[in-house]
Amino acid sequence: MLKTAALWRYSIFNFLLIALLAHWFWQQNQPVALPEPELSASGKLNCVSYAPYYGKGETPFIATTVVEKSRIESDLRLLSERFDCVRTYSVNQGLDYVPEAADKLGMKVLLGAWIGYVKLENDREVELAIALANRYPNTVKGLIIGNEVLLRKEQTEDVMLAYLQQAQASTEVPITYADVWEFWLKHPRLEQAVDYITVHILPYWEDDPQSLDHAIHHAEFVMDTMGKTFSKPVFIGETGWPSVGKHRNASVPSLVNQASYLRQFVQVAHDKSWNYNLIEAIDQPWKRALEGTVGGYWGLYNTELERKFEFTGPVAERRDGIQPFIWSLAGLAAFIILTLAHKERRLPALLAMGSLGILTGATAYLQWGYLLAASRDLMEWIVLAGISLVGVVALLNLPSMITRGPNKLAHSLLFVLVFAGMVTSFLLIPKMSFIPRDVELHPMLGHIIYMMDGRYRNFPLPLYALPALQYAIGLVLLGLLQRTTFGRYRRINIIALVAALTCLVLEPLNTHAVLWLGVIGLLAYASWPRKEARA
Repeated sequence: MLKTAALWRYSIFNFLLIALLAHWFWQQNQPVALPEPELSASGKLNCVSYAPYYGKGETPFIATTVVEKSRIESDLRLLSERFDCVRTYSVNQGLDYVPEAADKLGMKVLLGAWIGYVKLENDREVELAIALANRYPNTVKGLIIGNEVLLRKEQTEDVMLAYLQQAQASTEVPITYADVWEFWLKHPRLEQAVDYITVHILPYWEDDPQSLDHAIHHAEFVMDTMGKTFSKPVFIGETGWPSVGKHRNASVPSLVNQASYLRQFVQVAHDKSWNYNLIEAIDQPWKRALEGTVGGYWGLYNTELERKFEFTGPVAERRDGIQPFIWSLAGLAAFIILTLAHKERRLPALLAMGSLGILTGATAYLQWGYLLAASRDLMEWIVLAGISLVGVVALLNLPSMITRGPNKLAHSLLFVLVFAGMVTSFLLIPKMSFIPRDVELHPMLGHIIYMMDGRYRNFPLPLYALPALQYAIGLVLLGLLQRTTFGRYRRINIIALVAALTCLVLEPLNTHAVLWLGVIGLLAYASWPRKEARA
């Protein structure tokens, strides 16, 4: 039986964690005052990227997909409340109806023709887009032939020139090509075939990710550079900020940051008379498969078609309501029942395990939110939910340990967490950053590196943080941490620490990388063997 003093120390530790977590929830739910931009006389924004693939399981990668006309009509009716224009990226899968639907609402369209690897499909896209532009010349205000095709290396500059020249010869609607600003600088010849330059300015996705504080300055720098380089008008075809996802150095996705960037950008665009298109109208869950969690959360509307924020008034990062309280109460009840079931009736023991239950419940609530945002397919659900379950079971095992002492289950679960932490740390390393952009990789090798690259992977802090704290600090306070003699822990932990440190060295301003290194350090401390195991 544990000494009462140890239980009191442990209770104080848990209550300190509860106070920190409660303060974090309170802070995240507080409205933040943000700049309010001066809008046009109509009160509407210029233009927004529109894609209708926001429902469960919807994706443009299903070739047989055809978007219903009623969906497009209702979406554009909603968007017409805030925007004068929508930008599309394809005329396939029912999107050829967008100009007609927009015409009925008095909206304008930046009509996109998707250019990929397959020539036959490209030809169909361009021909249909030209036909639609000619059919709705008062609605289609620009024809965008290709989107980041050169960035993706799916066609050459000469091929793109040919498509642009074909469009120029076939319609009076202004023609353009859209790509990130660096690729316009690499392919200035394209200017001769367009009526204006369409450039993407995405501070989060820069090779040197921009912090929110520098994002607007970056946009101004890009526009200044483009203006000095090209003689034709420059249109900002995409700009925005994600509301959820992985931190990239000092570039932090969050709802408040998204609202702040867009509000500041709209004001600067108004002051400098920039024409722009925001990315994007509605969150696109399918993009998570390409870009990680962050890819699905660039929308001004969520998948329920609710506005994520307004362009006036304060904005709160989270709107949790009483959910954390309910989950915490459930955790409290579960741990008190478990403690009583192990015939432990002392007040400090009940306080110790009850406080742990509150932490476990609140953490489980955060883990559920993380799983919903980060899990892109069945395999990720199984792996990430499995890690979460291991951590929860490790915590649920503590009421037994305070009455019976350390057990094999605790050691087994610790090993799983440490090994999973090592694998996760390796996968988090942005390996593509070691390969120069102009280096051509074999397609198979490139695919393997891409699949293992950490650029798009979140730091899974909610899954590991509480178990790591309890194993490394909680068990020490309780006097229950038993040093293993399993020598391989040393090698596993060294690999994990080196990998986590590499992530931090590559992104020294990434607070999540700092916290992840701390989590791995806690797991290493809890599992570091006291001596090498004998052969």
